[in-house]
Amino acid sequence: MNKNLSFGAHSLPTPDGKCRTIVFANQKGGVGKTTSCVNIAAGVALLGRRVLLVDLDPQGNASSGVGADKRSGMPTSYDVLIGRTDIRSAIRKTGYASLDVLAANMDLAGAEFELVTSDDRERRLKKMLDPVKPDYDYIFIDCPPSLGVLTVNALVAGDGIIIPMQCEYYSLEGLSQLVMSVKKVKKLYNPEITITGILITMYNGRLNLSVQVLEELKKYYGDKLFSEPVVRNVRLSEAPGFGQPIQYYDKTSRGAEIYNNISRELIMRVENPLS
Repeated sequence: MNKNLSFGAHSLPTPDGKCRTIVFANQKGGVGKTTSCVNIAAGVALLGRRVLLVDLDPQGNASSGVGADKRSGMPTSYDVLIGRTDIRSAIRKTGYASLDVLAANMDLAGAEFELVTSDDRERRLKKMLDPVKPDYDYIFIDCPPSLGVLTVNALVAGDGIIIPMQCEYYSLEGLSQLVMSVKKVKKLYNPEITITGILITMYNGRLNLSVQVLEELKKYYGDKLFSEPVVRNVRLSEAPGFGQPIQYYDKTSRGAEIYNNISRELIMRVENPLS
C-alpha cells in the first residue's frame, strides 16, 4: 500500500510555521464526527502539513481509525491528562504520511471524574499540548459526544471548532446548544476560539428534509458551512474497520474525493482567510 499519496498541494499557501488546533465536536452521537476528524486529518497531512490527531473520546474510535493500538498498558491521552506520562512519550507514528496520533481507550472515561476536583481542570489539555505545537502545523482533537469536562478542555485548547452534523431538525437544536457552549468558553477561558466551519455529513439530497434543513443552515450560518456536504458512502463506512483513513482505504472513492476537497478548503480558510 502506498502511504505517501498526494493531491493538488501546489494550489495551497506555503506552510507558515504556525500550529492550528482544531476541535471536532458535537454533543449528538452518530453524526460522522470521528469519521470527519480522521479523514480530514489524513487529508490535511497529505497536503503537506504535519498533523497530530488527538483522541479525546474514551471510545477510542479515532485511534482505531488510524490503526492505533488501544490496549491497556500503552500510553494514552488519559495518562498525559492526569500527569502520569509526558506527551512526547505517548504520541505515536501512524504509518500514514505526516500523521501522528495520541490515542485513547476506555481509561479516559475516568478523567471526567479525576479532573473535576482539579483547579486547572479546564486548561489541562492546553497545557499538555503547548510543548508539542512547534512540531506540528495542525492538531485535530476528536471529542466525546457530550459537553462535559473533556470537551470543555478541547474548546479551551482550540483555535477553532468544526461542527459535523446531519440535516435533521434535532441537529439544528443541538447546533444552537453547542454554539452557546462555544460562546461561554470564549467568554470565560479562551477568547481566541472561533467556529471554523459547519460540516454537513451523511447527506442525501433526495430527501426533502435534508434540503430544507440545509437551506435553514445557509440562512443563519452560510459563511460557516463547508461548500461540499459529505454524502452517504459505503466505502466511508468500511474504512474504519480496516484502521485506515478513506484516502488509503479507497483513494478513488467518492468519500475520498469529498474529504480531500474539504481538507483543501479547511487549509484555505485557516491559512489564507482573505482569499
